[in-house]
Amino acid sequence: MPKHAVRRVMTATAAAVGTLALSVTAAAADTTPSLDYVALGDSYSAGSGVLPVDPTNLLCLRSTADYPHVIASRTGARLDDVTCGAAETKHFTQSQYPGVAPQVDALGADTDLVTLTIGGNDNGTFINAVTACGTAGLLSGGKGSPCKDMHGTSFDDQIEANTYPALKEALRTVRAKAPGARVAALGYPWIVPATADPSCFLKLPIASGDVPYLRSIQAHLNAVVERAAAETGVTYVDFAQASDGHDACKAAGTRWIEPLLFGTNLVPVHPNALGERRMAEHTMDVLGLE
Repeated sequence: MPKHAVRRVMTATAAAVGTLALSVTAAAADTTPSLDYVALGDSYSAGSGVLPVDPTNLLCLRSTADYPHVIASRTGARLDDVTCGAAETKHFTQSQYPGVAPQVDALGADTDLVTLTIGGNDNGTFINAVTACGTAGLLSGGKGSPCKDMHGTSFDDQIEANTYPALKEALRTVRAKAPGARVAALGYPWIVPATADPSCFLKLPIASGDVPYLRSIQAHLNAVVERAAAETGVTYVDFAQASDGHDACKAAGTRWIEPLLFGTNLVPVHPNALGERRMAEHTMDVLGLE
């Protein structure tokens, strides 16, 4: 066979081998198992108020743009999102609504990843604190600390006495139901700034002295989530630094949380779409997900 013909055969063979190798590599990539991801939690996990709403369960007011969906879309994980607005820790093991199974029923031995945000609805902490302080702020014209003067340590006492043990029990149940999973408990992004912003009163009518009071209640709640996570072998995702400067008093496009009044969400004092994306991104950073 002439030398040029031999070269042509060798070149064609090499190309064929290269193509076969690429095909095998692509096939291997295609068959790489993705994460089995289960999302649990309350309205901060569900993105309640963020459009579009998941039509499969309107009672839970779950968004298809919540942080679990963002994580799943960016990692290629297979997502089972059972988050539900207004959920308490007890709804991990109890039905929240007729036809809505306990959230941990979605977990199993094959679950690889679990995320959750929970605890803010236990004792009505968030809604009661925001409502009480907002009402007191309106009545005082934004002066003083009427909410703190009236309620003192009551919110903190309930967090310590009730929410903390309930969180520990809920996280233990998650670990038992999904023993092979990596579990991440997210803290709550800041709702209010560290100090009062007078320009924010119309949007979030909290008296100047009650702004740090409300923030300290949230800090305490996040602290017990972190403590319960540490004691049950769960990763805590801390938003204290990441969400600072993105509270409900900031301008649209900067804030992660919508204010009580004149916001853009269907549900006030909850994360907006930007907040849900940022919660997803920070969680992925902490967990080393890509």
